[in-house]
Amino acid sequence: MFSKKNKASAEALSNAAPAPAAPPAQVAVPVAPAPMAPPVPGNPAVAANPAAVPMNPNVAPMDPNVVNPNVAAMNPNATPNNLVAVNYNNTMPGSAGEAQPDVQLPEENAVVTDSKGRVKRPVINFRYTIINGVGKKESGTFDAESEDDVRNFLISLDYQVLEVKVRSKMDIDIGASKFNASDLSFSLTQLSTYLKAGIPLADSVRILAKQSKKAGIKKSFYQLVYQLLKGESLSDAMELQEKVYPKLLINMVKTAEMTGDLPSILDDMAEYYTSMDQTRKQMKSAMTYPVVVLTIAFGVLVFMLTYLVPQFSAMFEENGAKLPTLTIAIMAISDFMKSNWYLLLIGLILFIFIFYQVYKRVQKFRETVQIILMHLPIFKDIIIYNEIANFTKTFASLLNHGVFITDSMEILSKITNNEVMKRIISRTLENLGRGDSISSAFKGEWAIPVVAYEMILTGESTGQLGQMMEKVAGHFQMLHKNVIDQMKSLVEPILICFLAVVVGIILLSIIQPMFSIYSQIQ
Repeated sequence: MFSKKNKASAEALSNAAPAPAAPPAQVAVPVAPAPMAPPVPGNPAVAANPAAVPMNPNVAPMDPNVVNPNVAAMNPNATPNNLVAVNYNNTMPGSAGEAQPDVQLPEENAVVTDSKGRVKRPVINFRYTIINGVGKKESGTFDAESEDDVRNFLISLDYQVLEVKVRSKMDIDIGASKFNASDLSFSLTQLSTYLKAGIPLADSVRILAKQSKKAGIKKSFYQLVYQLLKGESLSDAMELQEKVYPKLLINMVKTAEMTGDLPSILDDMAEYYTSMDQTRKQMKSAMTYPVVVLTIAFGVLVFMLTYLVPQFSAMFEENGAKLPTLTIAIMAISDFMKSNWYLLLIGLILFIFIFYQVYKRVQKFRETVQIILMHLPIFKDIIIYNEIANFTKTFASLLNHGVFITDSMEILSKITNNEVMKRIISRTLENLGRGDSISSAFKGEWAIPVVAYEMILTGESTGQLGQMMEKVAGHFQMLHKNVIDQMKSLVEPILICFLAVVVGIILLSIIQPMFSIYSQIQ
């Protein structure tokens, strides 16, 4: 069978006009007609055309069964007379309509970008050894894109670089690198002073790094300088170290960059963290005395039960004294502690470890513990006043610097560790999404004092919510300080009474059998 194109060619060839005759020779000599080429096997179109061009009589006819050896060497599938079948439909071999497999192109390497659409290159952790400005050898770690970046950066700090190598998996940092409130307060005050003096931002942060004593904080400042020299903003450089810098500080610095008033906001944040540090120190001082006294009391109790009571117990048995119930109970406790002290120690360590892990990882358990503590008579006011003071002071700082209310609530939900406050803030965001007021989420909450709710409501109605939050924060900070002072004055006599009762019970259990022995002697 032939394709349509072959048929059309055959018809055109059969309808072609006869070849023009050769011009007449000068001498009329009869010429015999040239023999026609034999028909090509399998090609009737040529055989059926009587007007075909005659073949050269000097060329021998081709053998249809002979294949050109040159063609055969290149194409082992060559057909006789080098007639290769042409596929005019441009289809692949196979059954009609057979689907061919899709061509799988190689995947390109995924390009990782940051929040601004810029290419994010992988960062490698290096350990370096240098000779600092005073001629001492110093070692540290640094995160950069290449070893050359680390060397060039250290050289720009006027350090003599001895070695830079990639950190091994066993090379871990010892000590926390996260800023506490005291570190933030000091560093922000210094940075604001340098900027007001006209020192460029990168140089100001470099000075902070050189004067820092803590290795983790020094590394953090150097990372800020590295990113600033690469053209990053201060807020973006801090955001790359979001585990080191608080979310609140990053957002406040971002706001300052938009307004162009970075030194004043740094001063405000320094004052904020100073206040937080004072509150933390108050809590720490209030808890130090009870912890120390309880630790000493526990040590004395263990000493009496494991050493003192067994000696008297042996004496009572030798003299056959009649032991009262209290003495028997104390001696039983003493024997149990003496023979199973390692089990008690392991159990105590496991209990503390499991409690800490569950409290850290299970949100419902953490919320339950916090609710219980917030209902205890002694700790109730301390925890609630502290949470309200921190919440309102942070909220005031965000509002006064132009941060949107919804963004402020999201930041507040991330910086607080109290699950009750997180639930209230989450409900506030839901109310704002429905168009309700902020105060509606605080109404009727047991963890929100009535004074705080009324002042929030007043701030909303007057349009001065930021200023009102500052007044609420100051009020509850004063209440928190007063409660801590009262607790410190009450804890001392309470602990003394507790120790007197415990030691008195043990001494009474020892004295009672001694009276029995004395009566037997008489």
